Amino acid sequence: MDSYTIPILPTISTFFIVLSAIFVAIGWYLIAKWKVEAHKKSMTFAAIFAVIFFIIYSSRTVFVGNTSFGGPDDIKIYYTTFLLFHITLATIGAVLGIYTLWTGYKNNLKRHRKIGPITSVVWFITAITGVAVYLLLYVIYKGGETTSVIKAIFGF
Repeated sequence: MDSYTIPILPTISTFFIVLSAIFVAIGWYLIAKWKVEAHKKSMTFAAIFAVIFFIIYSSRTVFVGNTSFGGPDDIKIYYTTFLLFHITLATIGAVLGIYTLWTGYKNNLKRHRKIGPITSVVWFITAITGVAVYLLLYVIYKGGETTSVIKAIFGF
């Protein structure tokens, strides 16, 4: 019987992105109750957890590499399309998140109220698709070769 261990760094980084999404949800709830200071704290924690995720993810990418899809070849194109969607959404979510935090901290509440809900929804979808990528790479299928980003995504 072949034993397989789920890699620790991807598990930890995924945990932090889930924490980030949970704190965004809490922050959304708090601002709906007009608990502004608690909302600020919750969103600050959400941002901190997102940054911790990014540090772990980028460090692993630089020092270890990324893991290619290890599932069946006939669904690899679907996984790759899904992964590219997730990466694009995560990038948009990060930029929106920085901008939304900036408008909140600068007390530009008109823009903050307008962009905040959009940013939150993008972040929720990013977190969900990130967990799905994690599950596909490390839980549902055994991860493939760990290598550079370009090779992991495109296979060359």
